[in-house]
Amino acid sequence: MERYKPNVTVACVIKSLDKYLMVEELIDDQLQYNQPAGHLEANESLVDACQREVLEETGIELTPQNLIGIYQFQASSEQAFLRFTYFCELESCPIPKPQDKAINQALWLSYAEIKALAPQLRSPLVLHCIDDHLSGKQFSAEIVNCQFL
Repeated sequence: MERYKPNVTVACVIKSLDKYLMVEELIDDQLQYNQPAGHLEANESLVDACQREVLEETGIELTPQNLIGIYQFQASSEQAFLRFTYFCELESCPIPKPQDKAINQALWLSYAEIKALAPQLRSPLVLHCIDDHLSGKQFSAEIVNCQFL
């Protein structure tokens, strides 16, 4: 039997003034929306990966404040993810300037606007993570211990 190897990803729910920072990308010729997110790279901590992905996809430098949760998601029979979702609240809504060419735009949206985009969300985890944050789920980002040899 082949070993189960989920993709390890990070995401960041970024909130400011009752809006959430989302990224719009074209995937398989369809517009989809997600939190800034991406894959963990070799010799990179989860927090560092989160900071890098946010910077690449939005042009905003930040440090995640908390971990909302760890999510296991089976997207298809061949594609599985282990997603670490962080949270950061900003005092203002800086103008995003995506550096990643795969991102059409980054935009600040209300919860209602995100919910209305449900059919276009990259995965069910997008709304689920916001809902978990709103319900008060949070852990210290330091809960994940990172060591490299």
